[in-house]
Amino acid sequence: MSDFLETIKAIDGKVLNLNYHQKRYEDVLNSLKCDDIKQLSEYLHPPKNGVCKCRVVYNEKDISVEYEEYKKRDISTFKLIFNNDIEYDKKSLQRENIEALYQQRGECDEILIIKNLLVSDTSIANIAFWDDDVGVWITPKKPLLKGTTRERFLDSNKIIEADIGVHELRRFTKVALLNAMVEFEILEEFEFII
Repeated sequence: MSDFLETIKAIDGKVLNLNYHQKRYEDVLNSLKCDDIKQLSEYLHPPKNGVCKCRVVYNEKDISVEYEEYKKRDISTFKLIFNNDIEYDKKSLQRENIEALYQQRGECDEILIIKNLLVSDTSIANIAFWDDDVGVWITPKKPLLKGTTRERFLDSNKIIEADIGVHELRRFTKVALLNAMVEFEILEEFEFII
């Protein structure tokens, strides 16, 4: 039995964007033909002070929650990692393949995974790029994982999907990381390293 994961942000005891996490949780269990679907809100009781990461681990039978103070990583350099075989369509504890790619980053802060010459994701977040020509933020059409923040920003039309070839990276003037904890973090400085 596999264990799956939701990482949910809470600020001063208030859980953020729970409906998107609930939907992804339900989608995973439905894909496993599991009909014992619970309300995550019943399991979430974050601390009343500060920014907290709620780590929800679940499978077809159980849910457990751990809380930890959130510490943001500074990221500005990305090592391009080419891998056509990586799969991670459900957020799970089985991240060995992603961790193996992350270990190849060298001196860089993070990796940018390139699959079939298309940009996909970093090891911890979806990514978006500012397209000056169109005046819009674009995110890869084929991410490894359809993150909840990515879905939220697509739903509100703040980003659009497109195939982004690795050869296009130089033309973008801004980069943003998207995940539940950083929301939509525009990086002041960034560099892609082969």
